[in-house]
Amino acid sequence: ATAAVTAAQDSLLNVCMDAKHHKTEPGPEGQLYGQCVLWKDNACCTANTSVEAHQDQSYLYKFNWDHCGAMPEKCKRHFIQDTCLYECSPNLGPWIDQADTSWRKERIRDVPLCQEDCEQWWEDCQDAVTCKVNWHKGWNWTTGTNQCPKGAMCQKFKFVFPTAAALCEQIWSGSYRYTSHHRGSGRCIQMWFDPVQGNPNVAVAQYYA
Repeated sequence: ATAAVTAAQDSLLNVCMDAKHHKTEPGPEGQLYGQCVLWKDNACCTANTSVEAHQDQSYLYKFNWDHCGAMPEKCKRHFIQDTCLYECSPNLGPWIDQADTSWRKERIRDVPLCQEDCEQWWEDCQDAVTCKVNWHKGWNWTTGTNQCPKGAMCQKFKFVFPTAAALCEQIWSGSYRYTSHHRGSGRCIQMWFDPVQGNPNVAVAQYYA
């Protein structure tokens, strides 16, 4: 029984989800671009994906950050980092769940984000503008890119997401969970880390596996 448990735990570690742009197996990617470079030693994303993660209108999902006017750079960097974590991290196994969409078979759910990562995201984005709480669905895609649905009003993040927890937990329909755990605690996933110190999320995935 112990061997079976260990095997089940191992299958949650160092794994890529079955989704639109992910590699089947994680491995080194020397040419990762920009903010995705943290994962170059072991990544689920390709160099191409990492470049596209930084585009305002990337081919990855045809998703436009600037749907209510230009998103401030200090806010956009969090969304780029969020994309890099999602596309590149091999440490999200414990939170991979089935997804019943045409474009991916698996998704992440309730990934425990470190408090600082969530708070800083909210802090830097509170004056950015959006028209929707859940960015996964409900857009008008008739032009080929996401536009606000009819009747949706553009307003500042701080009114759409009154708290950091609301932003992290609602924007991608429960992909993240707000926690009171701090960076370096080994109990929460960091969107941001210093690669020179190694990837702290390896230990976090082991803990939850």
